[in-house]
Amino acid sequence: MLTHVFFVRHAHSAYTPDELGRPLSQKGLADAKRVSDILEKEKIDVIISSPYQRAIQTVEKVAKTRRKEIILEEAFKERTLSVKPVKDFPFAIAKVWEEPTFAWDGGESNVIAQKRGVQGLLNTLDKYEGQHIVIATHGNILTLIMNFFNEKYDVHFWETLDMPDVYHVTFEQKKLEAVNRLWYRQAIKEERNEQ
Repeated sequence: MLTHVFFVRHAHSAYTPDELGRPLSQKGLADAKRVSDILEKEKIDVIISSPYQRAIQTVEKVAKTRRKEIILEEAFKERTLSVKPVKDFPFAIAKVWEEPTFAWDGGESNVIAQKRGVQGLLNTLDKYEGQHIVIATHGNILTLIMNFFNEKYDVHFWETLDMPDVYHVTFEQKKLEAVNRLWYRQAIKEERNEQ
């Protein structure tokens, strides 16, 4: 029995140090509508989100049009890179991917963050087997979860993610069967319509 997961990376948010409450930017709010448009034709049974405001806002329209509540799940919050802002973000990210057990001060290593995210997904797959699930999350934790099932989803994959992004991932029980990017297709379609 296939379970369908629609991973949604949150839309653009203007940076503030408030990780939990940082809202979407105007561009992010417009793109959140596009996320809803992409998922409009999909069957959706359950909507789960990271507790971070920017993730919740990205799927609010999806929830509203489907009359579904958004279930908050800590496991899908972004990985904590460091307790303090890092001076060189690209270097800091590269380091944790090169050394999976390494963690910056107060941060999560790839191993720890991946374990959290994957456990959240496995619990979700158990609870909602055979259903169609939207999971609103963040780029790094999304990549770490997918990396658990296939190592080709690595830091280079993370670098290609858009903000927002949508991936339709199918599982046969807990085995990854297929990955399809929906956001990319939507962007191409819109470009063709504009020409």
